[in-house]
Amino acid sequence: MNSQEAFRGRRRSNASPLPDWRPFLYLLEARGLCVWLVNAQQVKQVPGRPKTDKLDAVWLAKLNERGMLRRSFVPPAQIRQLRDYTRLRAVLVEERSRHKQRVEKLLEDAMIKLGTVATDIFGVSGRAMLEALVAGQRDPKVLAELARGRLRVKHAALVEALTGQFSDHHAFVARILLDQIDTLGGQIDQLTTRIEEAITAIPAARPPAPDPGPPTSGQPPIPATPATGGPTDAADPKTPAPLAAVDRLDEVPGIGRAAAHVLIAELGLDMGQFPTPAHLVSWARLSPRTIQSGAKTRAGATGKGNPYLKGTLGEVAAAAAKTDTFLGQRYRRLVRRIGKLKALVAVARSILVIIWHLLADPTARFHDLGPDYHTNRIDKDRKTRNHIRQLQALGYSVTLTPAA
Repeated sequence: MNSQEAFRGRRRSNASPLPDWRPFLYLLEARGLCVWLVNAQQVKQVPGRPKTDKLDAVWLAKLNERGMLRRSFVPPAQIRQLRDYTRLRAVLVEERSRHKQRVEKLLEDAMIKLGTVATDIFGVSGRAMLEALVAGQRDPKVLAELARGRLRVKHAALVEALTGQFSDHHAFVARILLDQIDTLGGQIDQLTTRIEEAITAIPAARPPAPDPGPPTSGQPPIPATPATGGPTDAADPKTPAPLAAVDRLDEVPGIGRAAAHVLIAELGLDMGQFPTPAHLVSWARLSPRTIQSGAKTRAGATGKGNPYLKGTLGEVAAAAAKTDTFLGQRYRRLVRRIGKLKALVAVARSILVIIWHLLADPTARFHDLGPDYHTNRIDKDRKTRNHIRQLQALGYSVTLTPAA
């Protein structure tokens, strides 16, 4: 389809009210034009004027000349392809989870209570028992002997849980579901490999070549090797070697490699789109809005934002909240005052600020401040005076004796 067909083609009667912006943006970019995607909400409240398509185009051009429009974030082609991979992987993971839940429901229908004893019925032990059930084995004692690791100590509970009415009908349905789970697992692994290759192919995702330092007399400079990170800086041997973008994000508590893939795909690697971390946090809808009416001021909802990005940051924040790190302690400090959900949003915002700094500076490395960061910065004298003042206000006479 050429550009004339795209712009002059007729729309279907059942098409959406507004056409998708992607084909127009991609076709114009392919012609070498610098295209801006602008949110119409930013200009819809401008004072009244005649409303036609041509006048709207002229009006937008004039606003852009005066710097009154803000360009929307459209990632480059490599990041858009990476987004397709990560979002498809998320869909396949959800579909695999649905099939696992169907298997659990099938076992419940057959009065097999394996999930009450085994933490993961699709682990090594659980999968071996499921395969034996599908193959025709019905003796609960024989099935319980297939347990491995710590599950072997629960032999009596396993025998009781595996005693049920598992029939050939259940075996037929379970075989189809297990095959589908294996198929989805293989496709997820293929996508993960493809994602790793796509990220490696992006120059900005590779570790930066370190400065080899000034050459010594009579010796040529040591060449840097991007594949291995190059030699360490001779001037400062304590400087850590630079890492690739995925490895830098992987150092943050709560972020694994899969989450790092999603973050790179949704945010890109060029933080020039977001001049400051506050711009990125606002774009991701992780900063609460302030709503003022007269003398009353209240905090509004953060907004919807990118569901893939916010979902991943929510999972990362929940994982970081359980760690003995600065982020974990931040969650525990906030949860007593604002509740669990708002505390997780605050931790997700802190993680997003860290991500901005790591992606904006390829040589930056994550350094945990430690769970005692705030404790070590408490002014003990001031806190002592505050407690004494509170006790005196309650009618007590306070005498302090230093502990031995």
